[in-house]
Parts: sequence; structure tokens; C-alpha cells
Amino acid sequence: MAGQNRSAQPFGMKDKLGYMFGDFGNDFTFILSSSFMMKFYADVMGISTGVTGMVMMAARFIDAFTDVTMGQIVDRSKPTKDGKFKPWLKRMCGPVAIASFLIFQSGLANMPYGFKVAWMAVTYILWGSIFYTSINIPYGSMASAVTSDPNERAQLSTWRTIGATLAGLAIGAGTPLVAYVTVDGNPVLSGSRMTIIAGVFSVCAIVCYLLCFNLVTERVPVQANSQKLDVGKMLKDLVTNRALLGIIAAAILLLLAMLGMQGMAGFVYPNFYRSAQAQTVSSLASSIAMLVICAPLASKLAGKFGKKELSSGSCLFGVVVFIICLVVKPADPYMYIAFFTVAYIGLGFFNTVIWAMITDVIDDAEVRNGVREDGTIYAVYSFARKMGQALSSGMTGGLLAFVGYREGHEFDPDVTLGIFKLSCIIPAIGLAAVALALLFIYPLNKSRVEANAAELQRRRK
Repeated sequence: MAGQNRSAQPFGMKDKLGYMFGDFGNDFTFILSSSFMMKFYADVMGISTGVTGMVMMAARFIDAFTDVTMGQIVDRSKPTKDGKFKPWLKRMCGPVAIASFLIFQSGLANMPYGFKVAWMAVTYILWGSIFYTSINIPYGSMASAVTSDPNERAQLSTWRTIGATLAGLAIGAGTPLVAYVTVDGNPVLSGSRMTIIAGVFSVCAIVCYLLCFNLVTERVPVQANSQKLDVGKMLKDLVTNRALLGIIAAAILLLLAMLGMQGMAGFVYPNFYRSAQAQTVSSLASSIAMLVICAPLASKLAGKFGKKELSSGSCLFGVVVFIICLVVKPADPYMYIAFFTVAYIGLGFFNTVIWAMITDVIDDAEVRNGVREDGTIYAVYSFARKMGQALSSGMTGGLLAFVGYREGHEFDPDVTLGIFKLSCIIPAIGLAAVALALLFIYPLNKSRVEANAAELQRRRK
């Protein structure tokens, strides 16, 4: 791969803002699905949480094929005047937005049970396994083409996390304020309002993707991979890549913790604490913590201590906070929000730098193998994240069913207490496992990342 294109405008704030808008667009559909889909299909469509969780989990096995296929398509595509990765944002922003909107169709609530399950499965697979894959993998791979500087890539990772946080703020804080109505003194999700919300967020996603397309510049030439596809060699390279295996394990476990937190928030606040407004405050507080604490400090702390070192330590901190919350069992929802927010900072540091860690893995593979495969490696990582999402959905749905959550028992005291316990136990176990994966599997400490960057710079002179 050639060095950085000197004729392109220098890396700057336009790139960071544009990359931020890309993940803003992603999460308008991703967070909506992970936070509200199970609640929507349980309370509005009358589908068991266990069934919804199984559908979400089963869809991820399809991703084993679609993600890697898309990674190969991206690696083998030829650069255009707009770059190698950016054109996919313009091509696929419409389909991913439409598919997300179709998931939340409350007008079908009176259809037969089998039809509703089939509708959920088809629209969810179209959204997540096909259209979201075809836009997210090029978007994630694009960071390597925007800049070759490790510090600038860390800045892109930070701004990507800011975009995700802003999307989480808009969705997590705004949606409960609009989506719930009061029935017999209890907050109940409105199906018609959720359909409108999904439509608005789909339009917002398209706008954000187009802003990303127009603001970001690909300045590092990435040529098409013209080598004949050798599936056996590709699989061997992937399964012997310890850095990739480490980040995959950490990603799956991070999603288990993070989406477990987000998914349970849709139940613990309206059901255990009887306050949908508290869910809004919680989302607002955790988003502010990400923007005020994690985003400004992550790059600086990672530069001083290393990304691996920062991430493992902060995750262990989150584990301690959730264990204390489980023992204390705060009766006041705002005390629970305080625990939740402090713990969220723990996973927030890792979530802020993780995208830069992927480019470190790509660099490490190029140093060892002499071939750069941004799309394929990012696709495998993306699939791992989706597996984490699927495991979280299946686990959350199954555990909710286990504690007795079903129609007519949403506010039973034993059920709601079980929901509270799950809201602490799920992320505590997940964050502990993340820290162990980073410490004992992932090998890219601060000194090795710096050595790889220096070696690649030497090769490209």
C-alpha cells in the first residue's frame, strides 16, 4: 500500500465530524433495535421475549456468511473518485433505513401470531444481516483510509464514540418520553408512537450517512486485493491471529455487558421502579458521562498507558460498581441511575478506543503477513460484535422469561425483583470477562502497537 496522499486536504475536524455522523447514522437503527425491539414485540405485538430473543440470535448465524462476504467484496472493490469505502454509504443508506422502519409496524398487531413472528424475522434479517452489514463494514474499514497516523486514528475512534453517544442520547433519552403512555397509573409502550419514532429515526439515519459521505476524505490509497481467494489460507490466518481473537472475545463480551445494560433498562425502570422518566434521565446521565469524561480523556489516557491497559482496568472498575449496586439494592431510581452511570464510565473508556484497537489489529496482521485486509478483518470483528448482540438478546429474552416476565405479570413483585437482579448481574459478569480477555488473550500492548506503526511507516517510505 502506498503512503498517504499528499494532494488531499490534511486530516482535520471535517473528517472527525464526518466520521462521528457515520456512527450517529448507524446507531439510529442499531440502538433502536437493541433497546426497544424486544419490548415492542412483547408489549405491543404480543410475542414472547424468548421467541424474539431466539430470532435475534438466529439471525446472527446468517451474519457469519454476509459479514465475511461483504468484507471480501470491500477488499476486492476498486477505488472510485470518492474513495474505496465511502461510496457504500450513499448506496446503502436508503435500504438500511427502510428495513429498520419496517421492523416497528404496530398496525400488524392483530395479525396471526405466526405471521407476526415471520414479519419480525424477515425484516430483522433484511435490516441487520444484509443492509446494515453492507454499510457498517465499509464504514468501519474506512478509518484506515482516512489517515495512517495511530494518534489520528485514535481521534477518529473517539469521535465515532461521540456519534454513538449522541445517538444513544437522542434514542435512549428521547424515546421513553414520547413512546410511553400512562394506563391505570403504569407506563405502557404505545405501538403507534413507536412506529412514528422508527420512521423519524430512519430519516435521521439517512441524513447522517450523507453527512459522513460528504465530510470525510479518504487520503490513504487502498488498492483492490487482486489475489485469488484462498478460503483455507484466509481462515488459517484469521484463527492464528491472536490479536484478532483477543479483540473478538472482548467485543462479544463487551456487547454482552453493554446491550445487557441497555436491554434491561427498558424493563428495570418502567417495571421495577415504575418510572419511564427515570430511563430518560439514566440515558441522559450516561451519555453526558461519555461526552464529558470518556471522550476527552480516552485518547490521552490511552496514549499514556496504552489502549489495552486502559480498557482492562476500566472494565474491572465497572464490575466493582455493579456488585455494590446489587448488594445495596437502591429503592430510589435515581440512586440506581448513579450506580449505572458510574459503571457505564468503566465500559465507556474501552468503547471509546475500541475502534482504534481494530486498526491496530489490521496493522499487526500486515506486519506479520505482508498483506493488508481491512475489509475482511473488520468484517470478522463486525460479525463478532453481532454475535455479542445476539447472545445478549437471546440471554436477556431467556432470562426475562425465566423470572416470569409475560403478559399480565409485568408488575408482579417477584418478577420485577428478578429484573433488578439481572440488570446488575449481566453487566458485572460481562465486564469481568472483557477484562480477562484483554489481559490474557489480546497481545497488543502499548509498546507493540508503537513498534508496528514504526515498521509500517518504514516499509511505506
